Amino acid sequence: MLAIEISEWGGPEVLKPVERPDPKPRAGEVLVRVEAAGVNRPDMMQRLGKYPPPPGASDIPGLEIAGTVVDANGDPRWREGNRVCALVSGGGYAELCAVPALQCLPIPVNMDAARAAAIPETYFTVWTNLFQRAKLRAGERVLIHGGTSGIGSTAIQLARAFGAVAYATAGSEEKCRACVDMGAASAINYKTEDFVAAVARLTNNEGVDIVLDIIGGDYLPRNVQCLRMDGRLVQVGLIGGSRAEINLRLVLQNRLTMTGSTLRPRTIEEKGAIARELEARVWPLLTRGDIGPIVHATLPLRDAAEAHRLLESGDVIGKVVLTV
Repeated sequence: MLAIEISEWGGPEVLKPVERPDPKPRAGEVLVRVEAAGVNRPDMMQRLGKYPPPPGASDIPGLEIAGTVVDANGDPRWREGNRVCALVSGGGYAELCAVPALQCLPIPVNMDAARAAAIPETYFTVWTNLFQRAKLRAGERVLIHGGTSGIGSTAIQLARAFGAVAYATAGSEEKCRACVDMGAASAINYKTEDFVAAVARLTNNEGVDIVLDIIGGDYLPRNVQCLRMDGRLVQVGLIGGSRAEINLRLVLQNRLTMTGSTLRPRTIEEKGAIARELEARVWPLLTRGDIGPIVHATLPLRDAAEAHRLLESGDVIGKVVLTV
């Protein structure tokens, strides 16, 4: 099969098309002929040598796919010919991918593979962090950093769909407009306005209940300032660095909770449980078209390097997807 290999650690140019043996599904896995694969920031981190795949996972990058089951491998739910999208721990940038059956979901009705491939990584991440860990409730306010990223665009839509008020940060007026179009009550251009002051203005100095942050670094003390009593900070990325100082007095005074998680190392059973919640709670919204992945661009699998360059440019609104 055709696959994209990381030939060495480095820039996008290290992504090389190669021929690899077809994968063989192990017990509990199905084999999927990949039609599309999402491109995510963790793929870039892996390419740089900073995010290795967990033990037993493929060294081929790619954490989400959509396609057709070609070998159900005796699984009781899936059959050859089923159209599925799936979260994977690696191996997505290829023509075939062995996928844990528990992590598969049916492609929503009337959705093509390119859009379906843009669902798993961000929807699994947002659901487990914003809804399971932070326990977002209707009527609450949430500040979402990186509003036009894959995580941000998903979080804005899901927060609004479940009755919360979403505010977002973005780096241009165009991106701020896109956040509002997705369902944000307001968007803050972090390049021209201090988001702490903006949150205070938008909430009449009350603050938000939750901050969902992909940045880290010096955003940490500022995020804490944005939270109201019993607020929750959820860290899901470290684009801005992994170290910061905060005033712990605010944590004590406002009874704040700080949490975070990574998805890739979690067990198949844990990811399967998230998949079942998504199927029950979120798939009806996707099927009706109330929410949906935003695909900025699609590129052929062989152009994976260019897809990485595009995502790294900072000009993307939504997701970049590779098609097979």
